[in-house]
Amino acid sequence: MKKIRLYFYTVLAVSALSSCASSKKLSYFQNIPENSKPVPVDIADYIEPVIHPDDVLEININTIDPQAAVMINSRNGDARTPSPASGYLVDKEGFVEIPVLGRVKLAGMSTFEAKEYLQQLASEFYRSPVVEVRYTNFRVTVLGEVENPASYVMPNERVSIIDALGYAGDLTVYGKRNNILLIRKNPEGENVAVRMDITDKRILNSPYFYLKQNDIVYVEPSRTRLLNSDNTVPRYLTLAATLVSAYVLLIRYTSLGGN
Repeated sequence: MKKIRLYFYTVLAVSALSSCASSKKLSYFQNIPENSKPVPVDIADYIEPVIHPDDVLEININTIDPQAAVMINSRNGDARTPSPASGYLVDKEGFVEIPVLGRVKLAGMSTFEAKEYLQQLASEFYRSPVVEVRYTNFRVTVLGEVENPASYVMPNERVSIIDALGYAGDLTVYGKRNNILLIRKNPEGENVAVRMDITDKRILNSPYFYLKQNDIVYVEPSRTRLLNSDNTVPRYLTLAATLVSAYVLLIRYTSLGGN
Protein backbone atom coordinates (compact mmCIF):
# COMPACT_ATOMS: atom_id res chain seq x y z
CA MET A 1 0.00 0.00 0.00
CA LYS A 2 2.87 2.39 0.71
CA LYS A 3 4.15 1.88 -2.83
CA ILE A 4 0.73 2.71 -4.21
CA ARG A 5 0.62 5.96 -2.26
CA LEU A 6 4.12 6.81 -3.44
CA TYR A 7 3.12 6.30 -7.08
CA PHE A 8 -0.03 8.35 -6.61
CA TYR A 9 1.76 11.30 -5.01
CA THR A 10 4.45 11.14 -7.66
CA VAL A 11 1.84 11.48 -10.41
CA LEU A 12 0.29 14.46 -8.62
CA ALA A 13 3.67 16.14 -8.15
CA VAL A 14 4.72 15.70 -11.78
CA SER A 15 1.34 16.99 -12.92
CA ALA A 16 1.69 20.11 -10.78
CA LEU A 17 5.21 20.76 -12.04
CA SER A 18 4.13 20.43 -15.67
CA SER A 19 1.32 22.98 -15.30
CA CYS A 20 2.88 25.58 -13.05
CA ALA A 21 5.66 28.00 -13.93
CA SER A 22 8.28 28.86 -11.36
CA SER A 23 7.55 32.17 -9.64
CA LYS A 24 11.20 33.12 -9.98
CA LYS A 25 10.98 32.79 -13.74
CA LEU A 26 8.00 35.16 -13.77
CA SER A 27 9.62 38.04 -11.87
CA TYR A 28 11.08 41.11 -13.60
CA PHE A 29 14.29 42.91 -12.53
CA GLN A 30 15.21 40.14 -10.12
CA ASN A 31 18.59 41.56 -9.10
CA ILE A 32 17.08 44.71 -7.58
CA PRO A 33 17.33 44.20 -3.78
CA GLU A 34 14.10 43.52 -1.93
CA ASN A 35 14.01 46.25 0.70
CA SER A 36 11.97 49.32 1.56
CA LYS A 37 14.75 51.81 0.80
CA PRO A 38 14.99 53.51 -2.61
CA VAL A 39 17.61 51.88 -4.82
CA PRO A 40 19.42 53.88 -7.53
CA VAL A 41 18.72 52.41 -10.97
CA ASP A 42 20.46 53.44 -14.17
CA ILE A 43 18.04 54.12 -17.03
CA ALA A 44 19.18 54.26 -20.64
CA ASP A 45 19.48 57.69 -22.23
CA TYR A 46 16.53 58.50 -24.46
CA ILE A 47 17.48 59.53 -27.98
CA GLU A 48 14.73 61.30 -29.87
CA PRO A 49 13.90 59.62 -33.18
CA VAL A 50 14.19 61.68 -36.34
CA ILE A 51 11.59 62.00 -39.05
CA HIS A 52 12.00 59.70 -42.06
CA PRO A 53 10.30 59.34 -45.45
CA ASP A 54 6.92 57.56 -45.18
CA ASP A 55 6.35 58.85 -41.66
CA VAL A 56 2.90 60.33 -41.08
CA LEU A 57 2.76 63.47 -38.94
CA GLU A 58 -0.01 65.32 -37.20
CA ILE A 59 0.68 69.03 -37.56
CA ASN A 60 -1.45 71.58 -35.71
CA ILE A 61 -1.11 75.35 -35.75
CA ASN A 62 -2.93 77.25 -33.00
CA THR A 63 -3.35 80.99 -33.42
CA ILE A 64 -5.26 83.90 -31.94
CA ASP A 65 -7.80 83.46 -34.73
CA PRO A 66 -8.93 79.77 -34.55
CA GLN A 67 -10.18 79.88 -38.17
CA ALA A 68 -6.91 81.12 -39.60
CA ALA A 69 -5.18 77.71 -39.73
CA VAL A 70 -8.25 75.55 -40.21
CA MET A 71 -6.96 74.28 -43.59
CA ILE A 72 -3.83 72.88 -41.93
CA ASN A 73 -5.46 71.39 -38.85
CA SER A 74 -8.39 69.76 -40.69
CA ARG A 75 -5.93 67.57 -42.58
CA ASN A 76 -5.15 65.68 -39.34
CA GLY A 77 -8.61 64.18 -38.94
CA ASP A 78 -10.06 63.17 -35.59
CA ALA A 79 -7.35 62.01 -33.17
CA ARG A 80 -9.93 59.85 -31.37
CA THR A 81 -10.63 57.83 -34.52
CA PRO A 82 -7.33 57.76 -36.41
CA SER A 83 -7.22 56.47 -39.96
CA PRO A 84 -4.27 55.60 -42.21
CA ALA A 85 -4.96 58.72 -44.33
CA SER A 86 -4.94 61.18 -41.41
CA GLY A 87 -2.00 63.54 -41.12
CA TYR A 88 0.82 64.59 -43.41
CA LEU A 89 2.86 61.97 -45.24
CA VAL A 90 6.60 62.62 -45.50
CA ASP A 91 7.50 61.95 -49.13
CA LYS A 92 10.50 59.99 -50.43
CA GLU A 93 12.62 63.14 -50.49
CA GLY A 94 11.73 64.03 -46.90
CA PHE A 95 9.30 66.86 -47.69
CA VAL A 96 5.80 67.58 -46.41
CA GLU A 97 3.27 69.62 -48.39
CA ILE A 98 1.49 71.97 -45.97
CA PRO A 99 -1.23 74.46 -47.00
CA VAL A 100 -0.05 78.06 -46.87
CA LEU A 101 3.45 77.08 -45.68
CA GLY A 102 4.23 75.17 -48.87
CA ARG A 103 6.61 72.25 -49.36
CA VAL A 104 8.75 71.91 -46.25
CA LYS A 105 11.59 69.46 -45.61
CA LEU A 106 11.29 67.83 -42.19
CA ALA A 107 13.26 64.59 -42.65
CA GLY A 108 16.24 64.36 -40.30
CA MET A 109 14.58 66.51 -37.62
CA SER A 110 13.08 65.38 -34.33
CA THR A 111 9.47 66.33 -33.75
CA PHE A 112 10.68 69.10 -31.41
CA GLU A 113 13.00 70.51 -34.08
CA ALA A 114 10.23 70.28 -36.68
CA LYS A 115 7.89 72.13 -34.34
CA GLU A 116 10.40 74.96 -33.85
CA TYR A 117 11.07 75.20 -37.57
CA LEU A 118 7.39 75.23 -38.57
CA GLN A 119 6.61 77.77 -35.88
CA GLN A 120 9.21 80.06 -37.40
CA LEU A 121 7.69 79.63 -40.89
CA ALA A 122 4.14 80.01 -39.61
CA SER A 123 4.93 83.33 -37.91
CA GLU A 124 5.22 84.87 -41.39
CA PHE A 125 1.53 84.11 -42.03
CA TYR A 126 -0.15 83.94 -38.60
CA ARG A 127 -0.12 85.99 -35.42
CA SER A 128 1.60 84.31 -32.46
CA PRO A 129 1.34 80.76 -33.82
CA VAL A 130 1.88 77.73 -31.58
CA VAL A 131 2.79 74.58 -33.51
CA GLU A 132 2.37 70.95 -32.45
CA VAL A 133 4.00 68.03 -34.28
CA ARG A 134 3.60 64.34 -33.45
CA TYR A 135 3.71 60.97 -35.17
CA THR A 136 0.44 59.28 -36.05
CA ASN A 137 2.04 56.05 -37.26
CA PHE A 138 4.58 55.31 -34.51
CA ARG A 139 3.81 51.62 -34.53
CA VAL A 140 5.25 48.75 -32.47
CA THR A 141 4.25 45.12 -32.98
CA VAL A 142 4.19 42.72 -30.02
CA LEU A 143 3.81 39.02 -30.79
CA GLY A 144 4.07 35.65 -29.07
CA GLU A 145 3.28 34.80 -25.46
CA VAL A 146 1.49 38.01 -24.44
CA GLU A 147 -2.14 38.48 -23.49
CA ASN A 148 -3.03 40.64 -26.50
CA PRO A 149 -0.59 40.23 -29.40
CA ALA A 150 -1.12 43.00 -31.95
CA SER A 151 0.39 45.98 -33.69
CA TYR A 152 0.01 49.10 -31.53
CA VAL A 153 0.09 52.78 -32.54
CA MET A 154 1.76 54.55 -29.63
CA PRO A 155 0.50 57.92 -28.33
CA ASN A 156 4.07 59.28 -28.37
CA GLU A 157 7.51 58.23 -29.49
CA ARG A 158 9.02 57.75 -26.02
CA VAL A 159 8.16 54.08 -25.65
CA SER A 160 10.17 51.46 -23.76
CA ILE A 161 9.96 47.70 -24.17
CA ILE A 162 8.18 47.60 -20.79
CA ASP A 163 5.59 50.07 -22.11
CA ALA A 164 5.03 47.94 -25.22
CA LEU A 165 4.56 44.77 -23.16
CA GLY A 166 2.15 46.68 -20.95
CA TYR A 167 0.06 47.72 -23.97
CA ALA A 168 -0.04 44.03 -24.95
CA GLY A 169 -1.41 43.08 -21.53
CA ASP A 170 1.90 41.72 -20.17
CA LEU A 171 3.42 38.30 -20.81
CA THR A 172 1.50 35.14 -20.12
CA VAL A 173 2.95 32.76 -17.52
CA TYR A 174 4.39 30.77 -20.42
CA GLY A 175 6.41 33.64 -21.93
CA LYS A 176 10.22 33.41 -21.73
CA ARG A 177 11.15 36.59 -19.90
CA ASN A 178 14.89 36.02 -20.22
CA ASN A 179 14.99 35.66 -24.00
CA ILE A 180 12.74 38.27 -25.66
CA LEU A 181 13.51 38.91 -29.31
CA LEU A 182 13.63 42.45 -30.70
CA ILE A 183 13.74 42.97 -34.47
CA ARG A 184 14.61 46.45 -35.74
CA LYS A 185 15.53 48.07 -39.02
CA ASN A 186 18.86 49.94 -38.75
CA PRO A 187 19.66 53.23 -40.55
CA GLU A 188 21.10 51.23 -43.47
CA GLY A 189 17.73 49.54 -43.96
CA GLU A 190 18.89 46.13 -42.68
CA ASN A 191 16.89 44.11 -40.17
CA VAL A 192 18.84 43.36 -37.01
CA ALA A 193 17.82 41.13 -34.10
CA VAL A 194 18.80 41.27 -30.43
CA ARG A 195 17.84 39.15 -27.41
CA MET A 196 16.71 40.86 -24.21
CA ASP A 197 16.34 39.65 -20.61
CA ILE A 198 13.73 41.56 -18.61
CA THR A 199 14.42 39.48 -15.49
CA ASP A 200 17.69 41.42 -15.19
CA LYS A 201 17.68 45.08 -14.11
CA ARG A 202 20.41 45.79 -16.67
CA ILE A 203 17.67 45.86 -19.30
CA LEU A 204 16.79 49.32 -17.97
CA ASN A 205 20.16 50.61 -19.16
CA SER A 206 20.21 48.75 -22.46
CA PRO A 207 20.53 50.76 -25.71
CA TYR A 208 17.47 48.80 -26.84
CA PHE A 209 15.34 49.68 -23.81
CA TYR A 210 13.56 52.43 -25.76
CA LEU A 211 11.84 51.19 -28.88
CA LYS A 212 11.83 52.74 -32.33
CA GLN A 213 9.15 52.98 -34.92
CA ASN A 214 8.17 49.67 -36.54
CA ASP A 215 10.08 47.58 -33.98
CA ILE A 216 8.87 44.00 -33.55
CA VAL A 217 8.92 42.40 -30.10
CA TYR A 218 8.50 38.62 -29.98
CA VAL A 219 8.05 36.67 -26.74
CA GLU A 220 9.02 33.01 -27.14
CA PRO A 221 6.94 30.29 -25.49
CA SER A 222 8.52 28.34 -22.65
CA ARG A 223 9.16 24.62 -22.71
CA THR A 224 6.11 24.15 -20.49
CA ARG A 225 3.88 25.80 -23.08
CA LEU A 226 5.29 23.64 -25.85
CA LEU A 227 4.72 20.48 -23.82
CA ASN A 228 1.19 21.51 -22.92
CA SER A 229 0.29 22.44 -26.49
CA ASP A 230 1.60 19.09 -27.67
CA ASN A 231 -0.69 17.33 -25.15
CA THR A 232 1.79 14.44 -24.91
CA VAL A 233 2.67 14.95 -21.24
CA PRO A 234 -0.92 15.52 -20.05
CA ARG A 235 -2.01 12.37 -21.91
CA TYR A 236 0.67 10.27 -20.24
CA LEU A 237 -0.09 11.76 -16.83
CA THR A 238 -3.79 11.02 -17.25
CA LEU A 239 -2.98 7.47 -18.31
CA ALA A 240 -0.61 7.03 -15.36
CA ALA A 241 -3.22 8.33 -12.91
CA THR A 242 -5.82 5.99 -14.39
CA LEU A 243 -3.49 3.00 -14.09
CA VAL A 244 -2.63 3.86 -10.48
CA SER A 245 -6.33 4.22 -9.61
CA ALA A 246 -7.11 0.89 -11.28
CA TYR A 247 -4.23 -0.73 -9.41
CA VAL A 248 -5.50 0.63 -6.09
CA LEU A 249 -8.98 -0.69 -6.74
CA LEU A 250 -7.57 -4.06 -7.76
CA ILE A 251 -5.49 -4.39 -4.58
CA ARG A 252 -8.47 -3.42 -2.42
CA TYR A 253 -10.72 -5.89 -4.23
CA THR A 254 -8.10 -8.64 -3.87
CA SER A 255 -7.61 -7.93 -0.16
CA LEU A 256 -11.36 -7.96 0.42
CA GLY A 257 -11.65 -11.24 -1.49
CA GLY A 258 -8.90 -12.71 0.64
CA ASN A 259 -10.79 -11.83 3.77
